[in-house]
Amino acid sequence: MTATRPRVLVVDDERFFREAIREVLDGAGFEVETASSGTDALEKAADAPYGVAVLDIQLPGMSGLEVLELLRQKHERMRVIILSAHTEQEIVLEALRLGACDYLAKPLHDEELVLGVRRAWQSFSEADAYARLRGRLDTLDARVRELMSAPPDPGESEAGPGLAARIAEAASAVLGAAKTSLLLVDEEAGGLRLAATVGREPGAEAYALVTPGSGIAGEVFARGEAVAVADALGDSRFAGRASPERYDSAAYAVAPVPGPEKPLGVLCATDREKGAPFDPTDLALLRILAAVAGRLLAPARAAEVVAETLVAETEPEAVAEPAAAADSEAERDAELARRVCEAVTAEVEPARIVAALLRAVADALGAAPVALHLVDPASGALVCEGQEDGGVCADRARLAEGRGLTGAVLATGTLVAAAEPERDPRFDAEVDTPEGPARPLLCVPVRFRGKSLGVLRAFLPAGAEPSARTGEVLAAAVSAAVRNVFLYRSLVESIEEVARARRDASGR
Repeated sequence: MTATRPRVLVVDDERFFREAIREVLDGAGFEVETASSGTDALEKAADAPYGVAVLDIQLPGMSGLEVLELLRQKHERMRVIILSAHTEQEIVLEALRLGACDYLAKPLHDEELVLGVRRAWQSFSEADAYARLRGRLDTLDARVRELMSAPPDPGESEAGPGLAARIAEAASAVLGAAKTSLLLVDEEAGGLRLAATVGREPGAEAYALVTPGSGIAGEVFARGEAVAVADALGDSRFAGRASPERYDSAAYAVAPVPGPEKPLGVLCATDREKGAPFDPTDLALLRILAAVAGRLLAPARAAEVVAETLVAETEPEAVAEPAAAADSEAERDAELARRVCEAVTAEVEPARIVAALLRAVADALGAAPVALHLVDPASGALVCEGQEDGGVCADRARLAEGRGLTGAVLATGTLVAAAEPERDPRFDAEVDTPEGPARPLLCVPVRFRGKSLGVLRAFLPAGAEPSARTGEVLAAAVSAAVRNVFLYRSLVESIEEVARARRDASGR
């Protein structure tokens, strides 16, 4: 798959500057389009998507400020860098008030130009990713509600073909995958068979039995773990197991469909637009959908076994709770991801972003304290970046490097969901507790570009059962939020460095 180059619109009425900027940015890997006037810029922006615009303030006819305001109104996620002369400080301030993300002074320095555009593109990419995620969360919410409320088709059994088709269609819509399929266990044959598919006409081979451990679907079923595979043909875990002749892409996302005692099948997705791979967020969304599917597809005989066990061990009125719990957990996970996403997009300043996402987690899980710890580059220790204590108790301000369950999460990038963390041999009371006794712990890694930057810890009420599925959703959402924090800080620091350099150059 060929990566698409970031698209930048350069607006300047002077041909020399337009072409000079184009040449520099083209050499830095950007795809550049130019416009010589405000009208030309607005027409080109309407016809094609641009993440960044480099806009001269002084334009003939329509002023640069007018163009800036219209661009921001019509393309709210576009980042606009303004070009100005040193004598235009008041205009620059007005441009920043109107939404410009940065300014560069003429004459331009090549390196400063490239750095500024790269910062702006990173900011646009994050905003665009969040907007897309919010849309997908809305789609997930709508599809889950539809699945949970839709009556069976006439003559359809609980796990009949109509329901299976709706589940496959929901996966296609939520993940933006052209081809999805749902495979369910055939108890008599001892394997998986296709129950529904979207995006292709299944041939006879599609209905062949898939044995546990064979193919990607069989391997995921046997392991009971969801996977996102960027290139199944080159992934050693699935060597020789992919079927490239059936699909346009070698990127897959597959999640087991959980049942009361064992998986009921697998939910698969592939062939996204332009062969795009599936990321951890995609996998978290697919797992939520698979959990809902498991609740709806659970065989009646399995439900009876669970009910009989519960009747023997609990009060009668508690028998119905587990079924409702599966529904509420999936809905809670979707709502949790939505709230974290909204917290990040609603705030800009890092401290407010952190505070908003911690409140969202605390409210969704009924947890306190909930704290974000990030690695201190100097010491390697985990330092508390912010916390929501709910008036209950506080988390520790500093955690020693590499100790306890928390240290294991940071080192391995694997979450911990433990109702009784003290029973785990890795438990360290000086690290894995808040300022008080041990409590149920959900600790997830915060990752950026494949590297663990810290952890988020949520301490739940005594007796609560932390959910690993919720942890996966939380890890993806919080990692995305922290990326925004780091990008904002980087932008502020870069702007301050440029300002200092300009003051030094002018002798002030």
